[in-house]
Amino acid sequence: MKKIIKFSIICLTAIFFLASNSCKEDSDTTKPVINLTEPEDGDILQIGDVNGVHLDMELSDNEALASYKIEIHPNFDNHSHAQARDVSETVDFTFNKEWNDIRGKKNADIHHHEIKIPENATPGHYHLMVYCTDVAGNESHVAVSVELSHEEGEPHND
Repeated sequence: MKKIIKFSIICLTAIFFLASNSCKEDSDTTKPVINLTEPEDGDILQIGDVNGVHLDMELSDNEALASYKIEIHPNFDNHSHAQARDVSETVDFTFNKEWNDIRGKKNADIHHHEIKIPENATPGHYHLMVYCTDVAGNESHVAVSVELSHEEGEPHND
């Protein structure tokens, strides 16, 4: 009988401990914040510019950041890609790279020119996406529409 009572007390204690720990609100569910300042929506990015795309943004999180990723892909005809265009000597430009150098920081100011658009990139409309993930796995993203062009020009919003 003593063994049954002792076993019951141990089981009840274990159940209470597990139930009390599962009710805690200590998990991070807040997504990181992305403040992309350059490039802006509608900006013209120079094809073949040896200096690269000027990327400027601030990332922040309530706990800790983990990584960010930049993706650029064509947006010809709003992703149906059915629009006829002369691509005989050009290549649709894509870019996809992730950086982990912000891991553990609450705030990060990002400024670089690592994205190079080659001379043979197809001019036209593209999406530039920024993804940011925190250490808890929460992810947020922002997207801007940009235009790749051989011509220098002022940014514009269509």
